[in-house]
Amino acid sequence: MGTYKYPAEFRADAVELVRSAGRPVSQIAAELGVNHETLRQWVKTADKAARPEAVVESAKDAEIAALRKQVRELEMERAILRRAAKYFAGETSR
Repeated sequence: MGTYKYPAEFRADAVELVRSAGRPVSQIAAELGVNHETLRQWVKTADKAARPEAVVESAKDAEIAALRKQVRELEMERAILRRAAKYFAGETSR
């Protein structure tokens, strides 16, 4: 199954129809011949683009996620080093 790239004008018109129609996205998607999840993603993307602070928020969220991952890795390394220190301390006392 291949992907089809819809023209930007079609996407914009479809998003505007969803916003103004007051009908379910799935119903509008069926009328347009588009998958309802595809149309839902177009609306979501358009909402994000309409909010410039969303770009800043997503950048902050990405940075927070990267920092949390780094903290987890450092905690794991510290735990490994502690276990190694205990092991080697026990080896030298024998």
